[in-house]
Amino acid sequence: MTPSDASPNRWSDLDRPPLNVPALRRGLLRPGGLWTSVDVVDVTGSTNTDLAARAAELTEGTVLVAEEQTAGRGRLDRTWTAPARSGLFFSVYLTPGDDVPVHRWGWLPLLAGVATATGLARAAGVDTALKWPNDLLVTVEGEERKTGGILAERAGDGVVIGIGLNVTLRADELPAPTAASLALADAVSTDRETLLRGVLRSLDHWYVEWRAAGGDAAQSGLQAAYAAGCATLGRTVRAQLPGDRSLVGEAVAIDGDGRLILSTADGVQEPVSAGDIVHLRDAQGGLT
Repeated sequence: MTPSDASPNRWSDLDRPPLNVPALRRGLLRPGGLWTSVDVVDVTGSTNTDLAARAAELTEGTVLVAEEQTAGRGRLDRTWTAPARSGLFFSVYLTPGDDVPVHRWGWLPLLAGVATATGLARAAGVDTALKWPNDLLVTVEGEERKTGGILAERAGDGVVIGIGLNVTLRADELPAPTAASLALADAVSTDRETLLRGVLRSLDHWYVEWRAAGGDAAQSGLQAAYAAGCATLGRTVRAQLPGDRSLVGEAVAIDGDGRLILSTADGVQEPVSAGDIVHLRDAQGGLT
């Protein structure tokens, strides 16, 4: 990995300038704040993998950003790739430690979703919906499409949280017709430094509130905030579960453990803690 300011080709696309590392550090690193270091690399396989490999030596609040990822990962080992400097690809290292019981750490990817949506609303002027458990959706031409995702994994004494966002991808660059970018969603700003600062400041706020509440999602307001921004609730969905099982029902709630509650046709409410969710119909019966 090489520092982003060392690349001879970093200005090859003038519409996608490189991140200004000194400016990011000035804006994010402050006494008493969550973020303790911010580094940017030109290219790497996965920022999550890089931080996880160094977890034993990291301090809480480490931030690693890549201008390009060649082996970015989503849930279920799906790949995440995009042109250099077309998005935000970064990971952070958090150590809830003794403040939060380990059984509540499962809220961290949902917390990251709330923080990202909140930060983008302020910095980009874009309404971002949350698809349980870890997708970020925007509306393009009347359709909800995925513009980002979140991946959290245990590492050392903490958790690495990776966030990927399509920012300036053009229509002909999208990896799938169900994908989108903030630019295609008519964001008022696609300046990546502004967006990154906005998301990280929002993540700082939500994490500190959640940790101060001992990881209690209800007390910290996280559970209500996630439910309010969750596009999955109120829809009929299919949950692809481990072991090649599937479950169809209406998504009716997010419980205190961050699980999605499905009400099935036979009237049973089933909690889903892990799985791939497919939106089938909304509460009014329209296709989604």
